[in-house]
Amino acid sequence: MAVPVVDPSLNPTSAPEAVAADPTRRPRWRPRRADVLAIGAYVLLGVFVCLNYWMDVQHRVSSHLPTDHSWFEWLFSHGAYSVRHLENPLFSMRQNAPNGVNMIANTSLLGMTIPLAPVTLLFGPQVTYALYLGGALAATAATSYWVLSRHLVRSRAGAFVGGAFLGFAPGIVHHANGQPNFVSNFLLPLIVARVLRLGRDGRWRRDGVVLGLLVAYQIFINEEMLLLTALACLVIVVAYAVQRPRAARERAAGFVAALGLGGGLALLLAGYPIWFQFNGPQSYRGLQGGVFHNWGEDLMAFVTFARDTVAGDEAVEKTIGLTEQNTWFGWPLVLVALASLLLLWRRSLAARICGVLVVLFTLGAIGPKVRFNGVETTVDGPWAYISDDVPLVEMMMPTRLALVTTAAVGVLLALAWDAAAGYGRRPAPAPRPAAEDATGESPPAVPAHRRWIRPVGYAAVALAVLPLFPRPLPAQHVDPPPRFITAGGWRPYVPAGRTLVPVPIPSNVHGLSTLRWSALTGLEFPVPGGYFIGPNEKGEGVFGAPNRPTSTLIYTTMDAGRVPELTEENRRQAVADLRFWKASVVVLGDHPREAVLRELMTGLLGPAQRVDDVWLWDVRPLVD
Repeated sequence: MAVPVVDPSLNPTSAPEAVAADPTRRPRWRPRRADVLAIGAYVLLGVFVCLNYWMDVQHRVSSHLPTDHSWFEWLFSHGAYSVRHLENPLFSMRQNAPNGVNMIANTSLLGMTIPLAPVTLLFGPQVTYALYLGGALAATAATSYWVLSRHLVRSRAGAFVGGAFLGFAPGIVHHANGQPNFVSNFLLPLIVARVLRLGRDGRWRRDGVVLGLLVAYQIFINEEMLLLTALACLVIVVAYAVQRPRAARERAAGFVAALGLGGGLALLLAGYPIWFQFNGPQSYRGLQGGVFHNWGEDLMAFVTFARDTVAGDEAVEKTIGLTEQNTWFGWPLVLVALASLLLLWRRSLAARICGVLVVLFTLGAIGPKVRFNGVETTVDGPWAYISDDVPLVEMMMPTRLALVTTAAVGVLLALAWDAAAGYGRRPAPAPRPAAEDATGESPPAVPAHRRWIRPVGYAAVALAVLPLFPRPLPAQHVDPPPRFITAGGWRPYVPAGRTLVPVPIPSNVHGLSTLRWSALTGLEFPVPGGYFIGPNEKGEGVFGAPNRPTSTLIYTTMDAGRVPELTEENRRQAVADLRFWKASVVVLGDHPREAVLRELMTGLLGPAQRVDDVWLWDVRPLVD
């Protein structure tokens, strides 16, 4: 999430006296007991959010996005497999046999799956998933707290509130339901803080190198969030330059030099993976039909409590429509954010920049058509004037622009708390004329009779954020793979270069359980199909492998609950598809549609063998 932080000179009401006395001096951040308590609280909250997974970590997945959850378990196994076998992690032949999957062109999270490979090898992908999910939430809150407390606010409590919101906002917790890449935002506050320091103290080489390293690593965590952060930084820099033109001109040369160095270093480190993403095997250009182009925010969503908060209600959610809950702030927070913006507008440049971000990215998040309370109106949104053929833009969901709005609101909360805390402080000694900061403003003395503002401000912020306290993520039970799979009974049937065909074949709709067969056995055997984005015949991105006639027949039989009349053409095509997949064995385990699937496969391939706890068709005589 893009955190729009600035240096203390942009928030003079909270700038430490040391900085007010010397605006070029960099405040030193020393850990305090409050810092340790804050980070400890974030860790506990991360554990709490993932509590339902830990209750039975081996057999639970997200109730809202079970297939995404299983995909990311598979990704942790992919990272471990790549390390263990010293294979190129940018590509995998363990899904979508025989074509494979371009991993860097998918949400592969390589920046974390590879470092966590030892954990996955020791404890399995389920443990790694739950551990990482809670850790990523807590780490994002912690780095946000660090940046806020060091660069923007004096109040550790204000930084704690802002950090908690940035790490556990409703939109972020929503994505925690199966999409840990969107909660992995712990580098973004550091990137924004580094951008805003460029050219400030003349150390452009150091700043550029640090920025380049951070950006390069973020590419291997989540490129989409990096793009949103870059857009937010662009808006922040322009807004700063417009409001502080002289200071901007003084920093321009160092800023440009450091930015160029950082960009060049990031390109050097990530250039080949980026090339591989767009030109390597199984790469694609755009998504078929601009599938995400119409995903905008409903206006009522901004004032609705999110599903996974203590004030949320799934029944209300359904009246608006099942969309990504990237805002869902509720009425109290919207009112407090607007009031904070109005009250701080003249006192804090940081607040004004947050206001610009809120307006621009909220408008962008509306999408091509304005939607209100679940109804799409005829009014065009800003996205209607943006072509879905523009590179990168074509793959963006307008609704996710609201994550920048969320970040700006989090910073506003920290500023509001800090401003309220200022009404309880004793007036600082008047600085010398030369001691005014870069804004030309200095903290005003606080009359004693106005110190009542502090408890009122605290109460307002607390009443706005407490209804958004997250609940444990909902989880559902999932059966373990068959013993035939986990105990290695498949090994005599699957020689090198051949595949195991699970029934149903994994896809983005079907085969949740069979995709986990691969993940929970460390990707030891390749499978056809899978859950990923790959190219169609036109080179456009589509979800999953293009269906073969036999996989389509399996899915339609599952949906209908009965076996259609089979023909010799069906049987001939089944053999052709098995040859294409380089299959050696077809396996059917315990499944709600087990009876009808067994009847179908028997009609296509002949009688099955009962081996351990699965039905098995050894198809090598048919395809060799």
